[in-house]
Amino acid sequence: MPSPIRWMNAALSAAFAMSMAAGAAAEPVSERRAAELERLVRHDCGSCHGMTLKGGLGPDITARRLAGSEPSALASIILDGVPEKPMPPWRPLLSEAEALWIADYLLKDASP
Repeated sequence: MPSPIRWMNAALSAAFAMSMAAGAAAEPVSERRAAELERLVRHDCGSCHGMTLKGGLGPDITARRLAGSEPSALASIILDGVPEKPMPPWRPLLSEAEALWIADYLLKDASP
């Protein structure tokens, strides 16, 4: 039987996914900010995930590798990081809409 912590994490993830879906429509990303986020993915994410996003310290985050992933789940990882892994939380620097934009960007084949 799953632990209470796993149940709580699942419930929080579901709540976050619903809030992401609601928040994305309320806070669109401007063209200027989209360009900044694209640079952030290339340089900051690329410093760990490889400059071609095919892996390095962090795993491959190409569209091919992420195919089938839910954008809200990827946005959650971007915002909150991965405990006990080098993936830091970006929530202090990114909004939920921006994290969702990055997730969509990665899923649409952001590779150079």
